[in-house]
Parts: sequence; C-alpha cells; structure tokens
Amino acid sequence: MQTAVIVPTLNEAENVETLLAQIEATGVPFSEVIFVDDGSHDGTREIVRELTNAHPVRLLAREGGERGLAGAIVAGANVCAADIVVVMDADLSHPPEKIAALVQPIVHNEADLVIGSRYIRGGDTPDWPLWRRVMSRAATLLAFPLTGVHDAMGGFFAVRREALLEYAGNATGFKIAFEMLVRSRRKLRVLEVPIVFRDRQRGKSKMSIGEATRFGFDWSRAVLRRMFQRPMETASLPARQSSPVTPK
Repeated sequence: MQTAVIVPTLNEAENVETLLAQIEATGVPFSEVIFVDDGSHDGTREIVRELTNAHPVRLLAREGGERGLAGAIVAGANVCAADIVVVMDADLSHPPEKIAALVQPIVHNEADLVIGSRYIRGGDTPDWPLWRRVMSRAATLLAFPLTGVHDAMGGFFAVRREALLEYAGNATGFKIAFEMLVRSRRKLRVLEVPIVFRDRQRGKSKMSIGEATRFGFDWSRAVLRRMFQRPMETASLPARQSSPVTPK
C-alpha cells in the first residue's frame, strides 16, 4: 500500500525544509509529500519548488475559492494516488517519528483511521498555556459523545484515502478528522496512539476565535444531524485505544 503525506501550508517558509528532513529521517516509505499552499506570501512556495528537484515532493498551490485547512487536505487527497494519506501540520508541532505508528495499523488492516492523540495515556501538550488547554479539552469533550474518540480534534492522523474522500470530501474549516468521524457514524475502525504535541517555535499560529466559532457551529450541526437521522442498521464500531506500534 502506498502512503502519501499531506501538509497544508500558509506562510511556513521557516519550517518546511526542517519538516521534510524529519519525515525522511523516519525511514517510513512514502510515495510523495504534498505541500498544499493556500496563498503564502513569505516564500513558502519557492522553497517547496526547490525541494521538488531532489525529493519526492509536490506543490499544490491554491488560489481563491474555498480555503481552510480541511479544504487543503481534501485537495491534496484528490491529486494523489496513494492508498493511505498521513495528514500533519507544517509548524513542527506533530512528531514525525510517530508516522509509522499511525500507518501500520492501516497497512495490517486493523483500522481505517488512526489518530495521533494528545488525550490518551502517553499523550501530552507540555508547552500550552492554561487557556489553550481548557479550550482544547472543552472541544474534545463536546466531540466525544458524537465520535467516541478522545481526541477527535487532532490534526495528525493517517487514513485510508478512499475513506477521507467519502466522508470528508466536502469538508471545510479546521477539523477534518471530526468531520470524518461524525459523517461516518462510527462505521470507520478508529485507533488512537499517544503523541506529545509541541507548540510551534517559529511562525504564527493559524488558530483563531473565528475557527473556534466555526467548530461550535459544526458541532451544533452534527448534533442536529444525529437527532433527526434514522439510526444505522449496522452496529457501531467503538473507537479503541492502541499502544504505540514499533516500526519493523
């Protein structure tokens, strides 16, 4: 099974080279790393173009239209041919050394979606201020009744490409894993592996009050869908917690 890494970018010129080096250092075979850029003006695109000369890297430059993190991820999934896609941020907050732990359960047909979780045993957010911890935990607690997952708001995950396009092909906003989990109505086999999430050291965070408000609307819409849709005929598959998988 081929694996591609999708990295949405917006003004991440300081980080893309370091991130690519960290991904390659894992030794995990991948078909390509797709940087999906939403209008950077700091030289991000130029750096990625230079990387394409010596690395399996592709630049997907988007102009206008529907932007946002979820839209960028879907755009990357649409242009790649890999069976599995790994989604991660460009700000060096997600640990590339966990890529193998995310991918292997899918390769071994044990899961369809594997989330790097900050909120199971072994996970942590050591650099976050109190206000951000409170906001993040509140969001995950609101999401849990709809998803059965401890960190449905995580942005570091591996998923079967066909599942991403089926359940989140029209997703917008910031939290595509949440969209997939809600729309699939627990038909996806989900695992969580613990990660330590490091806050960005360089560049500016893309999180905003607007994005938090968007999640509130998305959560409310998901609740209403659950209330008025008929129950699925098939049994739900509960989310399971996994231990880290050691790369072979």
